[in-house]
Amino acid sequence: MVYRKELDPERSPSAAFGARLRRMRDERGWTQSELAERVGCSGAHVSAVETGRRTPTRQFAASIDRAFGTGDRFERQSQTVRHTALLEGFPEYVRQEAQAAEIRLYEVGVVPGLLQTPEYAATLEADAVRRKAITPEQAAERVALVAERQATLARSPSPLIFAVLDEGCILRPMGDPKTMDAQFERLLEFAELPNTVLQIAPFTMGARRPFSLPITVLTLPSRALISYAESAQRGHLERESTSVLPVLSAYHQLQAEALSQAASVAMIQKVRKGTP
Repeated sequence: MVYRKELDPERSPSAAFGARLRRMRDERGWTQSELAERVGCSGAHVSAVETGRRTPTRQFAASIDRAFGTGDRFERQSQTVRHTALLEGFPEYVRQEAQAAEIRLYEVGVVPGLLQTPEYAATLEADAVRRKAITPEQAAERVALVAERQATLARSPSPLIFAVLDEGCILRPMGDPKTMDAQFERLLEFAELPNTVLQIAPFTMGARRPFSLPITVLTLPSRALISYAESAQRGHLERESTSVLPVLSAYHQLQAEALSQAASVAMIQKVRKGTP
């Protein structure tokens, strides 16, 4: 008798996806190998997804939908599985970011995703894997999401992007010198774009810095405002104007106190060259 691992769909989004995949496969009387042949993978791969040992990619989920004739149900469910390593609230923020007319962001400690090079992003996520905070598969999904978010900025008309980085973002080494050099180059290229403003909030601002955690304010095409803030455990999306407007006002104060773009570029160039 062939052993079949019991699946608990309540355990996690990955387990729910696997249980549903097995149930529909059983309903059709297909073996894992027969389903694999239909979607272009191995029976071992199907088994790994069913038991939650492997995260379903968007391509795999779309192939399952075609095999079962389920529209895009599996593909949409796979997004939930892949986002399990993301902070609560962030997937919804990404959807809003993709259509924003203006993006105002402030970051502490690391270069924000919209400005990261692939190598910088990969180095950041590799450390999360080392700490066992996420799996290698989830790290790959995070890096891919960074690229997807950056790709949405190539739309027309281009969104206006105001980025204020705490000085620690450019002083904290990430990966080897080559990785950091490429990241500095990306920041300098970003500052030259016609739809962007890049500023550094120096440590000397001290108590005049209005934020201690990352914050983003989006202006949608309708001119509605959304703010997104993160703590170590979760992200919070705020749509109420009475709550967002004070954040926007504080952001304007931050911009007024931060270095000008010209001074910020000069600081980045000095750090890049290793000069004080």
